[in-house]
Amino acid sequence: MNIPEVFWLVPIASVIALGMAWHFFSAMMKEEEGTSKMIEIAEHVRKGAMAYLKQQYKVVGIVFAVLAVVFALMAYVLKVQNPWVPVAFLTGGLFSGLAGFFGMKTATYASARTANAVQHGLDKGLKIAFRSGAVMGLVVVGLGLLDIAFWFLLLNYIYNGSEMALITITTTMLTFGMGASTQALFARVGGGIYTKAADVGADLVGKVEANIPEDDPRNPATIADNVGDNVGDVAGMGADLYESYCGSILSTAALGATAFAMNGEMQLKAVIAPMIIAAVGIFLSLLGIFLVRTKDGATMKDLLHSLGLGTNIAALLVGAASFAILYLLGLENWLGISFSVVTGLVAGVIIGQATEYYTSHSYKPTQLIAKASETGAATVIIKGLGTGMISTCIPVLTISLAIMLSYLCANGFDMSMNASSISHGLYGIGIAAVGMLSTLGITLATDAYGPIADNAGGNAEMCELGEDVRHRTDALDALGNTTAATGKGFAIGSAALTALALLASYVEEVKIAMVRAVNEGQHFIDAAGNAFNPSTASMPDFMQFFEVTLMNPKVLVGAFIGAMAAFLFCGLTMGAVGRAAQSMVEEVRRQFREITGILEGKATPDYGRCVEISTRSAQREMVFPSLLAIAIPIIVGILLGVAGVLGLLVGGLAAGFTLAVFMANAGGAWDNAKKMVEEGNFGGKGSDSHKATIVGDTVGDPFKDTSGPSLNILIKLMSMVSIVMAGLTVAFL
Repeated sequence: MNIPEVFWLVPIASVIALGMAWHFFSAMMKEEEGTSKMIEIAEHVRKGAMAYLKQQYKVVGIVFAVLAVVFALMAYVLKVQNPWVPVAFLTGGLFSGLAGFFGMKTATYASARTANAVQHGLDKGLKIAFRSGAVMGLVVVGLGLLDIAFWFLLLNYIYNGSEMALITITTTMLTFGMGASTQALFARVGGGIYTKAADVGADLVGKVEANIPEDDPRNPATIADNVGDNVGDVAGMGADLYESYCGSILSTAALGATAFAMNGEMQLKAVIAPMIIAAVGIFLSLLGIFLVRTKDGATMKDLLHSLGLGTNIAALLVGAASFAILYLLGLENWLGISFSVVTGLVAGVIIGQATEYYTSHSYKPTQLIAKASETGAATVIIKGLGTGMISTCIPVLTISLAIMLSYLCANGFDMSMNASSISHGLYGIGIAAVGMLSTLGITLATDAYGPIADNAGGNAEMCELGEDVRHRTDALDALGNTTAATGKGFAIGSAALTALALLASYVEEVKIAMVRAVNEGQHFIDAAGNAFNPSTASMPDFMQFFEVTLMNPKVLVGAFIGAMAAFLFCGLTMGAVGRAAQSMVEEVRRQFREITGILEGKATPDYGRCVEISTRSAQREMVFPSLLAIAIPIIVGILLGVAGVLGLLVGGLAAGFTLAVFMANAGGAWDNAKKMVEEGNFGGKGSDSHKATIVGDTVGDPFKDTSGPSLNILIKLMSMVSIVMAGLTVAFL
């Protein structure tokens, strides 16, 4: 098939994104890093972060090698797998890992430079931190679109002219998403365990027991804490959203290939439409990045407004551009599909604003948690849990409304539930996810900015830069807590829409696997005893053939297992953080007890020992939960078949999304309640209220930085594993 000239906008946009990422990185590196002490501390953090990533990639490399061999056996020996899967799986993991690596490398160089710049003004510090965070956003979208463009051109060359060419191409491309998901889960879980073991240890012993400030150089865990911000919140988030970004584009392309299969020209337009929207989103994200600026003396609301200006303008322009793109493409029902894109964008903004409301100490929910500290840690925890639970309402209702509207806009508000109506509606849900993630270049910048600002504050504290500087870094850090919480809410919301699109793509992959099986001589008989032809069957036909109804116990059991998987995964990761943090607490106490002169500032703590504990704990603890997420869909597929897998994915999506929002928002609110007390409210630093909020914050740390964020990868990874293993599931029919 002839690829339209407009498609070349996709690789061009990806190259420009990577070029601008390099520009921002180079500009940041030209800034002064500060005093010799600031440079020394930044170097400690940088070495610790790189050492951790090197060790993590060794473990992940072994897992990838084993899985690639399994996929090769399935593809070339058992013939139940697409032959491109082993290679696509490896490239997906490689690019996901690269996205996290480049973002983290930038962050470790940017923190000291941000701290030094803040001495000259808040605006300069904000620009360095934010544009360094933008390196992560631009690397993610640049590598993502480059990978997608490469595979599309390669597979189009290979399958051009064959039957079901675009369906085969798009479902094959989907499989590299499993590599990205697997890498992202290891990065999120391992990084989350690392950072929270260090954070909890540093807070409980340093702040509560020794009564010394956060990031005080006398605290042995402070370097490990700063390293953890980078490996968890930067490298982990980058790998996570790379996978969401690619997954939304690829699943929508696959759904478009099916929805418009009867019209070859329209089918190609539907496949490339999400790629072009994402490409235009890169240019508009760059515009938004340049709009972010502030002034000295800015309040928290001023800073939030500054970041909001860039992200909201980018979102508005992408929404407007979508109408022009789909109109010029000549896509059938371009107006309705454009409104589906807008629905996704609006849903992302609403979820972000709701998250900000429930987690920023500029608003009542977090202020009430801080006030609860006057009666102790128990009331802080109770109030935080209640706030987190209530905070799920707006995101869940928003996603529910977005699903319905995007579905109906794309199929012309056809409620007949016929094959055409369903396939066009599902395409609308997929492209809504693309809309939500189209401004990821700037949205991820606001998230990656947070750890940079946090580390800048730590550097300023350890180097004793003065109260004015620390006040400015505290302002940037508090803003970072809110943007990080907003980013997590955004990531979870996009995961829900992407997972739903992947759910529909799973049925398409089952269809491909069944067609392959028929070509190998296998026959399928429906419940009435008639031959079932998968090549001509529609989505409702497959639902009927596999008896996917709520009265089928396989579907119900799968749904229960999916819901259970979300809680089991959280329990395992929370337990892992608890064990790692316990080791860290014992080590910090030992150093305070045995190394004479630490608390007087006359002796240097053994920072390396704490970094080693976090690294070893994270590597050991991350493997089992991650492998479990891969194993569950395979086992359910073999035992309960396609109906059970669909139930599993629905149950995991519903429970995982709600639980992830609850954990992210509760954790963010506890963190900012602590920040509010530290600013001098309810007794200020060192008071009983402060200690109560520290306890709440340490409970919330694994909520918001380990278990909660990992859940959005879990629900997508289970979908990706199900898609990749569809051939094996069909083989057991």
